[in-house]
Amino acid sequence: MPKHFCRFIPAFTFFFCTSAFAQLDTTKIGVLEEAVIYSNKFPEKAKHTAQQVLVINKKSISSTNAANTADLLQDGGKIFVQKSQQGGGSPVLRGFEASRVLLLVDGIRMNHAIYRAGHLHNAITVDQNILESVEVLMGPASTLHGSDALGGAIHFRTKPVKLSEHNKTTASGNQFLRYRTVNREVSGHLDVNIGTQKFGWLQSYTFSKFGELKMGSRFPSRYPNFGRRSKYIETVEGNDRIVNNPDERMQKFSGYQQWDVLQKMLFKPSEKISHSLNLQLSNSSDVPRYDRLQDTKDFGGTIGRTLRFAEWYYGPQLRSLAAYQAQWTPNTGNEFKFQIHHQLVRESRQTREYLQYERFDSRREQIQVWGVNLDARMKKSEDEFTYGIDGQWNDLHSEADRTNLRTGVKTPIDTRYPDGRNRMLFLGLYGQHLRKIKKSRWVLNDGIRIQHVSIRSSLLNNSFFNFPFSQIQQDNIALTGNIGLVYNPDAALRVALNLSNGFRTPNIDDAARVFESSTSQRRLILPNPDIRPERTYNVDLNWIYRMADRIRFEGAFFYTLYRNAIALAPYRLNGADSVDYNGVRSAIYANQNARKGYLMGIQARLYCELGGGWSLDNTVSQTQGRYQTAGGEIPLDHIPPVFGRSGLQYRQKKIQSEIFIQFNGWKRLMDYNLEGEDNLQYATPDGMPGWMTLNWRFQVDVSKTIQIQGGVENLLDRNYRVFASGLSAPGRSWMIGVRSNF
Repeated sequence: MPKHFCRFIPAFTFFFCTSAFAQLDTTKIGVLEEAVIYSNKFPEKAKHTAQQVLVINKKSISSTNAANTADLLQDGGKIFVQKSQQGGGSPVLRGFEASRVLLLVDGIRMNHAIYRAGHLHNAITVDQNILESVEVLMGPASTLHGSDALGGAIHFRTKPVKLSEHNKTTASGNQFLRYRTVNREVSGHLDVNIGTQKFGWLQSYTFSKFGELKMGSRFPSRYPNFGRRSKYIETVEGNDRIVNNPDERMQKFSGYQQWDVLQKMLFKPSEKISHSLNLQLSNSSDVPRYDRLQDTKDFGGTIGRTLRFAEWYYGPQLRSLAAYQAQWTPNTGNEFKFQIHHQLVRESRQTREYLQYERFDSRREQIQVWGVNLDARMKKSEDEFTYGIDGQWNDLHSEADRTNLRTGVKTPIDTRYPDGRNRMLFLGLYGQHLRKIKKSRWVLNDGIRIQHVSIRSSLLNNSFFNFPFSQIQQDNIALTGNIGLVYNPDAALRVALNLSNGFRTPNIDDAARVFESSTSQRRLILPNPDIRPERTYNVDLNWIYRMADRIRFEGAFFYTLYRNAIALAPYRLNGADSVDYNGVRSAIYANQNARKGYLMGIQARLYCELGGGWSLDNTVSQTQGRYQTAGGEIPLDHIPPVFGRSGLQYRQKKIQSEIFIQFNGWKRLMDYNLEGEDNLQYATPDGMPGWMTLNWRFQVDVSKTIQIQGGVENLLDRNYRVFASGLSAPGRSWMIGVRSNF
């Protein structure tokens, strides 16, 4: 075990160095405000929750000026985010990513039957400009929220509707315009709230246009060509040609557009009853899959090895939500909520290889999700009981065809998911208890959930692969729970110990997907109807300590056992270990419960008020994960290198400014999982180099209603990539924006 802990030396070293610097000052400060969180179904003080919770508040969201929600999560230095294209961002929590992280918006599950386990970019379909807060639950959150929350849950809370406190109608709103140089981003937002004493209406619009992203000019000395886009494929009058890029730092075909609309209505006939309607729509232009546009292939003959894809892009990413909620508070000790909702999600993938005009492939998915939640909270003396039932029904339709661009003729091809009926049902019953002992000095958290999940998928056309099955059926039942203890002896200290387990049932993507993996060894992933749920068993210790009303230290340590882990492994189809697919001999792989492993990590934050409006904020995180095999241990994929953020802030009445660094350590070749989702093909021969950027941002309050914001990102113009990403990060970029409120 000691050799495992030695990997955490960089994190501890960083913490002690920053602590020594911060403690030089003796300026007194006030105690930071206590946060209230909503991810426990009902409002609860964060200090009463044993689970570690990170909160991004409305003020931070506004000052960050993130391009999308994934960039907002990454900015704070506590959450690692992978990118395959500019129009994306896949958050990682405690070494888990994609379908192993639960996304929620206004208490509604976003995860559906085809959330994949690789890198998932659905988080950006939530408009960060209309968020009230983001709450990140670190570690298993299966008791309250069910399947998928192995690494944690990210809860996006949109702004509430405001009612008038007087007899007259009130109106308020916010708007902004922003421009960013590195990709010629132009973004605009407007939201308006109109309220009477009993009725309120909130409307929001956001539009963003992102041009091609330019990488930094200061390349790593050992890798002077790392990430350069020297060539690209251009199609002119229907003919492909290889073109030399006049600016090798410009990442051709990385731009996209996105627009988001939200409408909320609230009717509150009395103090005890309210009814609300929540409508959301997010859509985009085509989003080029930039990492795949760098892939190469040996075409043989006079062509030889060159860029593989002339076209690879996601079609418009559409997500719509309609939710009705009724809330009843009969007295101060009881609350009830009923919610029914519907989501529609459309995704597609369009691909064509170089010079293959007769093979433009389109695979399209539409999934409809119906859900219902009934939650209640009862308070009695020192005890609080939260309990409820929830259900979600997923209906997936998958289709695919191939178009000959010369003739316009379309022919059917293999679909990404079974082409028949695809259904997935979640049903859960949970109870969560919180007991405050000795005036909340001690707080007990405990809970339990029983969950049933079923899958039904059918193949209509089995001629492409001749699978030995035409139906995939699963029924899984899981029992999960948590128990934790919080100690709040005084305003200076909070310590929490939490034990929990999580589960993730296979979804249709795990059990039934057909997918070609992009690696140097071509792999075809095929369905496996026999996989079973994966589970985690977790212990974590988290604490907050305030020293002399001037320094705040937060930390967390966790250790997780990972069992029945679903991972790709060699597979056989009708006795064969490889097949011809798209003209390439590809090894056959499938998801299997082939692994068990462990994860461990530490996160530390030091915040210090230095006096005169100055403050220092430092964060560092490090995670390790290993699969255990008969031949020894191998790295678990999705594990980021050490990463963090350190910032110096200045705040006065009308001026705010911050200079900060963000950094990632090396991800060495020896720490890559070569069969997983670490994307070694987009790194250097030695792995992914460490990096550090210097950044600056400011805000000036011109008046009570107008603010000017600006800054520069990656001031030193470093050229780098975030681990597992196929897109180089932005180079030096100036940003200017104007916000106003009324």
